[in-house]
Amino acid sequence: MLYLTHTAHWQFLGLIVGFLAWILTMTTAGLNEWRLWRVGNATIISSGEAWVGIWRMCFYSHVLPDMENCRSISISDSFLPVEILVAQVLMMLAAIFGLAANICAAVAVRMAYFSVEDRRSIRLVFLLAGALYLLTGTSSLVPLAWNMNSVLKNSTIDFPPEFQIPAPPVSQRVGSAIGVGLCASVATLLSGLLFFCYRYAWRAVSTAGPGDQLNGPWTVTTLPRKSELVNRAGMDNAAFHSE
Repeated sequence: MLYLTHTAHWQFLGLIVGFLAWILTMTTAGLNEWRLWRVGNATIISSGEAWVGIWRMCFYSHVLPDMENCRSISISDSFLPVEILVAQVLMMLAAIFGLAANICAAVAVRMAYFSVEDRRSIRLVFLLAGALYLLTGTSSLVPLAWNMNSVLKNSTIDFPPEFQIPAPPVSQRVGSAIGVGLCASVATLLSGLLFFCYRYAWRAVSTAGPGDQLNGPWTVTTLPRKSELVNRAGMDNAAFHSE
């Protein structure tokens, strides 16, 4: 007999992948290496390369008092391009959606593995977890793709003079943060599809058929009593009788 527990193994894997992808999504939002700027004048920026993230801009310098110099970037800064402003908002929304998706996914898997009474809401919980995972992946994928497109076009950012970084850069490269974020987005979307593909997510649970695993019927199997075993021990087996 196929139990309901045996139908949610792929969704359990989706929960693990989704949780790891959510951590990588939050890590991506905090990394500085979204854009790698190559500058021509290395007087101040000794390494000749600056890292531009969605919250900070950093570079190494042997001239300034600090070896590593970073400037914070706020959503209220007027010099920021639209893609960075959108990334600041959507990446925070992706973190919130991802948290909600992990909670719903954990509840759904728990219902499939441990719940034995009312399973009529299991369809809604699995679909809600899948929708939240897809929303998380989309919210992070849009700003990542947008900023990567800006890097490939060598779009500049008009930083104010106190940032001490020349604009436009000589060239730009896609940073490691975008690569990590793209992997996290794909993994999150995959988790959402796994929850949407759950075999009982699209089947109405109100009509329980003979083979319905959600509502039974359940077969109770008990061991024979000792008295029954004693009575059966004295019975003759016709197979041992000779003709």
